[in-house]
Amino acid sequence: MPKSFLSQFKSILCAGIAVSAFPAITQAQQLAPEWEPMEAADSAPVSEASEGSKSRGGGSDRPKVEVTPYIEATQVVLGELTGGGEVLTYSTVAVGLDTSVQTRRAEAQVNVRYERVIGYDSNVDDQDTVTGIARGSAAIARGLSIDVGGVATRSRIDGRGAAANSFFPTTDNVTQVYSVYTGPSYTTQIGELGLNASYRAGYTKVESKEVGSLPPGQQPLASFDESVSHSANVSLGMQPGTLPFGWAVNAGYDREDADQLDQRFEGAYVRGDVTVPVTQTLALVGGVGYEKVQISERDAVRDAGGAPILDANGRYVTNQGSPRLLSFETDGIIWDAGILWRPSNRTSFEARYGHRYGSDTYYGSFNYQPNERMGINVSAYDTVSGFGSSLNDSLAEMPTQFRSSRNPLTGDLNNCGFTQAGGFCLNNALRSTSSAAFRARGVSASVSTKSGGWDSGLAVGYDRRKYLASGLGAQPVLAGLVDENYYLAGFLGRDLDRRSRVETNVYGNYTDPGFALAPDAYGFGANAAYYRQLWRGLSLSAAAGIDSYKQEEFDSEVTASALLGLRYSF
Repeated sequence: MPKSFLSQFKSILCAGIAVSAFPAITQAQQLAPEWEPMEAADSAPVSEASEGSKSRGGGSDRPKVEVTPYIEATQVVLGELTGGGEVLTYSTVAVGLDTSVQTRRAEAQVNVRYERVIGYDSNVDDQDTVTGIARGSAAIARGLSIDVGGVATRSRIDGRGAAANSFFPTTDNVTQVYSVYTGPSYTTQIGELGLNASYRAGYTKVESKEVGSLPPGQQPLASFDESVSHSANVSLGMQPGTLPFGWAVNAGYDREDADQLDQRFEGAYVRGDVTVPVTQTLALVGGVGYEKVQISERDAVRDAGGAPILDANGRYVTNQGSPRLLSFETDGIIWDAGILWRPSNRTSFEARYGHRYGSDTYYGSFNYQPNERMGINVSAYDTVSGFGSSLNDSLAEMPTQFRSSRNPLTGDLNNCGFTQAGGFCLNNALRSTSSAAFRARGVSASVSTKSGGWDSGLAVGYDRRKYLASGLGAQPVLAGLVDENYYLAGFLGRDLDRRSRVETNVYGNYTDPGFALAPDAYGFGANAAYYRQLWRGLSLSAAAGIDSYKQEEFDSEVTASALLGLRYSF
């Protein structure tokens, strides 16, 4: 095979890495460290996601630091369009901080907000919420960087309960979630060999709240409490060139220790991968290795009748003296094979089929950025994890520069963000706070555009979870349970002039909770907001929205809301 052909393929292969966004499962299968993009006259500008990657090696040439603290006060009116037709009002006061950093050695984005709800009615309790999202990376030495990420948000507790998309102060089945992670990564070139290593430590906490009413015949389950997770990976490989194929050897270790029932997830693997060029843009890829995954838990303390005992927060009291109960175990050979197509640094496609977690597995990705105004990405995944490590993985996959937005009526973060290269969502990780580990399979797709003064984004996805709990433990009902969720999220915005802007958001989800006699549920909503700068840092906001929630065989609940507020940005 001619060396010039291999060199051309190698350039395209490396360029494609700049626009790829693989799920966490494929981290072990990356052959290249930080290669330079292919030099081509028609190449598109590097995406925000890839700039985040470049920053770890000293990326942006145009330092940019923006720090915007603000204070805000709003008045909200909330009315039921079905049922009793009750109308409620409440006020909010909030302080927040929006920060964006882009320098040669660091990139970061932080969006955090504290809000106090002041109710005037017994149906609206005074409450405090903290919401925010952060992602950053800093180069501290040649090839060595530190990555950090975190989120504070709200999530549904139980998939069988109310499935409202907007978390108003009157909504049940909602809890506060916090998750953070940090860790170093190292990339270097040893001759023609590329070496990559990374470590990540994470912590996740879910506060305790009331689930609210459940469908008849359904009993509440204990929710996730807190966990500490660790993830370490190392790979050594070579791109096609000296040899007519590329190769890599990878190893990894993951562990999550959850407080609820002393649950433990532990997985380790080692594998080898090859990339065999077929044409200048197409290659065959595959790998084989060994993996061991084990999930276990302890039993709960039980009363005289044998029923598990719950504490004051509605969580199981763990019996620390009980033996470990096996929830899931797989031990043996893993393999996969597929194709890799990268015709330019703007397009990449990968699809693989194989055997993992004791059964067939399918996953892949497609990324397309025809120009700086549009990006499309699709990802299919198959993972096993707990709630905490799943959320940490989702945070780690985020770029360091992105467009985040909030529901203008509740102040909550929208679970999807967008970049020039497409979008990312936390919907799958946050859709319920089950204490059991699970195998998640699904697909997500997103598109972002900016044209003619308009900017927009749309994300859709499907997620299927099979819960992995011991049939002999405190929650046997979760052993082997399968639930499914479909979601969509979209926004459309435009600057009307230098002082005003309009934005609209649509969102929805459909859930099959999997429990016997538990009805399917769906919720949809939309809102629109107008923002107007009045004087220097002072701006006015006005918004209106509608939300609908329905469980099969029950009447739908429809709510309308409106807001008027003032913000001062320093």
